[in-house]
Amino acid sequence: MDALRDINRRLKQVAEIVNQATSVADDNGDCQVGVDLGTADIQTIAVDGRANPVAAFMTWADVVRDGIVVDYTRACTIVRQQLKQLEDCLGQSVTEVVTSFPPGTDARISTNVVEAAGVEVRHVVDEPSSVATLLGIRDGAVVDIGGGTTGTAIVKDGKIIASLDDATGGHHVTLALAGHMGIDPDQAEQHKRQCQDHSVAEIVRPVIEKMADIVRSHIDGYAVPTIYLSGGSCCLPGFLDAFAAELRDRTVVLPQEPLYLTPLAIASYSLDVAPALRVVG
Repeated sequence: MDALRDINRRLKQVAEIVNQATSVADDNGDCQVGVDLGTADIQTIAVDGRANPVAAFMTWADVVRDGIVVDYTRACTIVRQQLKQLEDCLGQSVTEVVTSFPPGTDARISTNVVEAAGVEVRHVVDEPSSVATLLGIRDGAVVDIGGGTTGTAIVKDGKIIASLDDATGGHHVTLALAGHMGIDPDQAEQHKRQCQDHSVAEIVRPVIEKMADIVRSHIDGYAVPTIYLSGGSCCLPGFLDAFAAELRDRTVVLPQEPLYLTPLAIASYSLDVAPALRVVG
C-alpha cells in the first residue's frame, strides 16, 4: 500500500495546483505531458521525471459522448488553450504528449483532436490500462467510470490481458438524478458535483449498481482479487459503499481525488514507455 499512499499524495497535489498559473517546481526540467479527453471534462497534466505533478489544467466540457467527439471545434479549442496555459506556466514549449481513449473506441478520435492543437501524439493508451500501469498492479482490475462509460482493464502478472467498456457512466447518474428531482440535466449535474453527503448516491443507487453489474460481467472468468476505481463519478459521496456492496467477494479500492487519477496516469505513463517525451525550452 506504500505505492497507493504515494499516488494519493500526488493526486492531492494535482487537486491543489489545478488551473493555477504557476508551476510548483523550482526547475521544470524535462516534463512529461498527458491530455485526457473525457466525457465531462478535458484535462492536461505535466509531471516531472519522478511523476510528481508540476502543473495541471481542467475544463468542464460536454464535447465527448460514448467515446465520440460531438463538438470537434470546441474540443480542439480547449486542448489548444490548455497546452498554451501549460507552456506559459512551465516557461517551455510542449511538442509531444500522451493521450488516451476509452476501451472499445477508436483511438484516432482522441489523437485527431490533440494533433489539431498543434502537438505530436507520441503514445496513446486506453484509460484503465494507464491507471493499471500507474498503480503498478500485478493482479486485479482497474475500473474507470467516466462520463459515459464504465471501462475495465484486467491485469494478470503485471500485464493487461483484457480491456472492456460498456455505456453507463456519470452522465447516466445525472439523468437519473434529474428525473428524480424534476430538474433539467444541467442543474442535476451541478447538484451532483456540489453534493457533500450520501443523498445523491442513495437516489441514483440503481445506476451505481448497474455499473457494478457491468464490472462483474467484465471480470467473469478471471481471477480478480482487487478492483481499483477511477474516474470523476467515483467522487460522489457514498459511491464506494454502494458499488462495493454489489461486489462483496472482491476488495474495492478508491484512491483519493479519483477525478484526477486517469489524467495523472496518462501523463505518468510516458515515464514507463517513452521516457524522452519532449518539453523543450
